[in-house]
Amino acid sequence: MKSKLLMVFALLCSFITIIAQEVAYEEYDLDNGLHVILHQDNTAPLVTTAVMYHVGGKDRTEGRTGMAHFFEHLLFEGTENIEKGKWSEIVSSNGGTNNANTSQDRTYYYEVFPSNNLKLALWMESERMLHPIINQDGINTQNEVIKEEKRSRYDNAAYGKLLFSVSENLFKKHPYKDPNIGYMKDLDAATLEEFIAYKNKYYIPNNAVLVVAGDIDIAQTKQWILDYFSAIQKGDDIVRNYPQEEAITSEIKTKFYDPNIQIPATIIAYRTPGFKNRDAYVLDMLSSYLSDGPSSKLYKKMVDDQKEALQVGASNVGQEDYGMYLVFALPVGETTLETLNISIEEEIAKARTAIMSENDYQKLQNKFENRFVNANSSVVGITGSLATNYTLYGDTSLINKEIEIYRSITREEIMEVAKKYLNPNQRVVIDYIPEETPTN
Repeated sequence: MKSKLLMVFALLCSFITIIAQEVAYEEYDLDNGLHVILHQDNTAPLVTTAVMYHVGGKDRTEGRTGMAHFFEHLLFEGTENIEKGKWSEIVSSNGGTNNANTSQDRTYYYEVFPSNNLKLALWMESERMLHPIINQDGINTQNEVIKEEKRSRYDNAAYGKLLFSVSENLFKKHPYKDPNIGYMKDLDAATLEEFIAYKNKYYIPNNAVLVVAGDIDIAQTKQWILDYFSAIQKGDDIVRNYPQEEAITSEIKTKFYDPNIQIPATIIAYRTPGFKNRDAYVLDMLSSYLSDGPSSKLYKKMVDDQKEALQVGASNVGQEDYGMYLVFALPVGETTLETLNISIEEEIAKARTAIMSENDYQKLQNKFENRFVNANSSVVGITGSLATNYTLYGDTSLINKEIEIYRSITREEIMEVAKKYLNPNQRVVIDYIPEETPTN
């Protein structure tokens, strides 16, 4: 009786926690197509202002990779009313912080200010959209910045090109085949006119969402948004028609050389559906089942029990058009990469052919409940979720109901999805090895 009462109490607490995390928001469109989402939370005198543009690394022509990431940098250069190099100085001198990042599918800018500086934040983002200065001087400056970023994060970092090695083998036609940061030869060759054309095509209000969240007055915020953003001209509708990949029907084996490592690695990768597809949610759960934490199947077997791996992990890398499901492992001592591959396939084969235990399934559900709650535990997190759900998923309400998708996934469905996508004839196997030093 006591255990039943404890179980009911735990379920009730979980239910209350989820309800307490429900995010209230309001959304609407300006006449120029800018989508606006407002979330009021007056518990702390802070406000987050963010703009997400539906443009990422995949949005380019052949020979002009890296344009979206370049623009992430370029649009901090200055505007007609913000002096070159002063953007971050204005933010910090008014008690704020700011940042931006670019994926293959979108570019995201945000500022966190004391709430009495909301008007400043909105003005700055409207300046970025309406009055950015794009000139050869700024292009030259950011070209050097990006070259240094590429060297430090990828070219000279251990395992820095791991994802590059996966994407160039999983994709042959789709722009995902090329790194988000691009190839420097492409950026070196791009002209000022091409940069201006890129801005005019993608950095338009009808290709963006503005999210304001935190300690705000709704009516005043709407007025400021109207004042600063309504005059920005709507752009042409963007049509995307990327080439489709042919199915992988036989195993691809290849090697990738990294001069920055001493310990080799194995990577087994599969092409999977984009993150809006229900199967992508199932694959998220499967990757957690296989490698999230010391009790996960791959870690316990390969690191703890058989002591053949220093590290092992599975990850479903979500993208809009296609995902990448990969398993990565580092060997212990004289263990061969082929030995690791065999052990990995044994566990994936079990996932394809046997239903996981009820206990493992409940642990998975608990993990995803916690992730859902934590994702919406801060105003910054809520802002990012609202922007992402609208821009990439086309459904802002996922911020409150996405957990229902994970709750509805069954043990049988996890097995069926593994069987559908994670077969040996659908995979790329990469020996990620130290670059051989030439002998004299």
